[in-house]
Amino acid sequence: MALAEQIQNDMKAALLGGDRFVGDTLRNLKAAILNQEVAEGKREEGLTDTEIEQIVAREVKKRHESIKLYEANDRPELAEPEKKEIAVLEQYLPAQMTDDELVKVIDLHIANLSADMSKMGQVIGAVKAEVGTAADGAAIARLTKQQLNK
Repeated sequence: MALAEQIQNDMKAALLGGDRFVGDTLRNLKAAILNQEVAEGKREEGLTDTEIEQIVAREVKKRHESIKLYEANDRPELAEPEKKEIAVLEQYLPAQMTDDELVKVIDLHIANLSADMSKMGQVIGAVKAEVGTAADGAAIARLTKQQLNK
């Protein structure tokens, strides 16, 4: 089943089952997907699963940023719903890579590119292309810098 269909079915099941929070979270995700389809002119054929995963990852990142802001301003009651939304959205992302797994991929690309700090962007781009949404961009950048500084 395509990811868009799964999200749609899960949204319907949540709303029919009375879980309004999950239903509303998935409805907002569907709206973000629709906005992207319209922006890219792909309304008829729809987005690929990979493109949808990128949207989900972007939505998760937005919520992480909101949590940081709420906690920095001593508003934990506003951070809680964001954390719950992240838990709902992460079901539609592939399993996240551990730092050790990510370092192996980074080291491989550093060796292939004979990279130093001047090629950090190329390494990050190559790693992102390989792992997709299975790793956070900030983690990739942090670990790449760490590995290049060795």
